[in-house]
Amino acid sequence: MTHVAYPGIQREAYISIDVETSGPNPSDYDLLSIGACLAEDMDQGFYIELQPVTGNAIPGTLAISGLSLAELAETGVPPATAMARFELWLHEVVPQTHRPIFVALNAPFDWMFVSDYFHRFLRRNPFGHSALDIKAFYMGLVGANWAQTSMRYLSARYLGGRKLTHNALQDARDQAEVFCHILQEARSRFESDVPE
Repeated sequence: MTHVAYPGIQREAYISIDVETSGPNPSDYDLLSIGACLAEDMDQGFYIELQPVTGNAIPGTLAISGLSLAELAETGVPPATAMARFELWLHEVVPQTHRPIFVALNAPFDWMFVSDYFHRFLRRNPFGHSALDIKAFYMGLVGANWAQTSMRYLSARYLGGRKLTHNALQDARDQAEVFCHILQEARSRFESDVPE
């Protein structure tokens, strides 16, 4: 598949990211695990579990992920070290000629935690201040309504009905698979409209 090139625009490396947290916002709750992979090379993956910072949790949230604050306090990586390792992995898998693009299903949630932790512990975010939301991308491409962008619909269309595991790395890979299908559809439509 050929790509339309525009002068002066940096090439992009799409990074599929999923997080597990102890609650709905990073000021009151903890980022517990990060999973990431290159969207177009899912074998290139990253996974890390973090030590809690606040110790706050919504019980139902922990039940979904199966993670334990007490266990992570003992076995998790300190957040500053975890974010430094994540940044190092990005430098290893993203060529210097490319810009890493944060991609997630419901990206505002995942990006909020990742950006907060990058800025809080490293004083920088290698993704900058933007993210690509798979739900919004799909909605715009096919004209779906918001309710039809849930993983239930996307999995039925692209993953044979496979459900998310709530392991951050596996979920990042599943999201990457969905994203690549949508991206292929978008590229096919765009390139068919480009004059010869």
